Amino acid sequence: MNRFAIAVTLAFFSIAAHAEVEISDAWARATAPGQEVGAAYMNLKSTKTAKLVEVKSQAAGSVEIHEMSMKNGVMKMRMLEALELPAGKLVKLAPGGFHLMLFDLKKPLAAGENIELSLTLKDNRGKLTTQKVSLPVKAD
Repeated sequence: MNRFAIAVTLAFFSIAAHAEVEISDAWARATAPGQEVGAAYMNLKSTKTAKLVEVKSQAAGSVEIHEMSMKNGVMKMRMLEALELPAGKLVKLAPGGFHLMLFDLKKPLAAGENIELSLTLKDNRGKLTTQKVSLPVKAD
């Protein structure tokens, strides 16, 4: 095998090794004037086992991955360090379940606008990739 063929083969395996994540039904909830916290939702489907480890947005000072659950009749919300994305399985971020919390909003999220999110994903070998998504802001 010549050097070119080896380089092409290695490049192919390098590209094929990291997870690709399909993002669908992404949206953010409109906020009231003065409200400094917002929420965003979407569906994620990874081709390979991966984790969502960080989310950033210029619309907010910080973004956290959260989970809501019901235990003994009490609704609980907790921050997650990462969100598991099993290979080939749809993971829904929706009201009442997994979701993204946007803190210290720069301005209210107005229906009809879009915001940008940058998702950082980690594959099962520890490789980080970033994927950008534009979300429409909806009244509900």
